[in-house]
Amino acid sequence: MSSAIARCAAVALLTTGIGVHALPPATVFLEDLTWTELRDEIRAGKTTIIVPIGGTEQSGPHIALGKHNARARVLAEKIARELGNALVAPVVAYAPEGAADPPTGHMRFPGTITIPDKAFEQVLEYAARSFKLHGFRDIVFIGDHGDYQKNEQAVAARLNREWAATPVRAHAVTEYYRVTATLYVDALKSRGFSDAEIGVHAGVADTSLTLALAPGMVRAGALAGGAKSSVADGVRGNPRRSSVEVGQLGVDAIVAATVAAIRQATARR
Repeated sequence: MSSAIARCAAVALLTTGIGVHALPPATVFLEDLTWTELRDEIRAGKTTIIVPIGGTEQSGPHIALGKHNARARVLAEKIARELGNALVAPVVAYAPEGAADPPTGHMRFPGTITIPDKAFEQVLEYAARSFKLHGFRDIVFIGDHGDYQKNEQAVAARLNREWAATPVRAHAVTEYYRVTATLYVDALKSRGFSDAEIGVHAGVADTSLTLALAPGMVRAGALAGGAKSSVADGVRGNPRRSSVEVGQLGVDAIVAATVAAIRQATARR
């Protein structure tokens, strides 16, 4: 009897497990789907793919090297869910970060990874070609770093010239990054933060945004102890008054501006 009960329990468990895994996937991340799930998602209307671009670079003694990658992934998910018809590609973690020999810019700090502009653009181009082949109609580049916005635009322009006779388009949505230097900065200034604090790299704006999106990337001890705020330490700004609340201002602005820009860009049909 006990053996029969055990067999029935095993069958029930197996059946339950199959039922659970047969449920439609809740993820928007392409890399978490099987190829058949992806096919079905595209057929169901998920024809926009967001390509989040990060980069691996130093951000002072208080922010981990993968800041851009972590932020781009979280923001891309928020944007995709708001759009409703979008999925998210794997984050592009390698980007132009200056010269390697002799080292310039962030390359002067251990851990920063750089690739040539041409190689970077080819990665974006062939990712887009892959997505076009598989049925996506709108390929959207969003970049968490300022220096390669022009590369995104160049790739999108080249592909769109080639694809002019097709319904597929590539979009370099630079609003995603632009808002961090406009609306986000304006919001911080309205709350009493100075230009010297806000900074342009690893200051209060950058650090707060990271706290709101990927808090594990920020070394709380370094902030509490008074994070260094000098160019020699890779910081251009003063992060000491950073907070999740301040960073959320940036999150809200980025998501709203990017969603609006993508909807406008893809409304041509």
